[in-house]
Amino acid sequence: MRPEHTHVPAFPPNPHASGDCRAVASVLARVGDKWSVFVIMQLTGGPQRFNELKRVIGGISQRMLTLTLRGLERDGLVTRTVFPTIPPRVDYELTDLGRGLAEPVKALGQWAFSHLPEIEGARSSFDARSDKR
Repeated sequence: MRPEHTHVPAFPPNPHASGDCRAVASVLARVGDKWSVFVIMQLTGGPQRFNELKRVIGGISQRMLTLTLRGLERDGLVTRTVFPTIPPRVDYELTDLGRGLAEPVKALGQWAFSHLPEIEGARSSFDARSDKR
């Protein structure tokens, strides 16, 4: 059995950012990605198999879930454990680093949810003003 989609794209550094910003930019791009956020939040409940994650995270393709998990694994946020069964069982789980990230991600999600009416109102106002230009 050979894993597919093993190429995990690294986000390119931003040449216009200072050294400190460049160092953090690729990490923020990974953890700020919507699919990464969904995967991290789903894994806070404990280890899950690939198909469990795919079923719960609506709208994610198999390829995108694979790339997201590989990226999170590459960054040390998720571990992948293969159990020698037939068929092989693969579990994904947050590392200590990933669990530490889950709290701010959860807080950001709660903030977005609680301010959604204000944001939608601001969008509507902006769009109405933009249409008059």
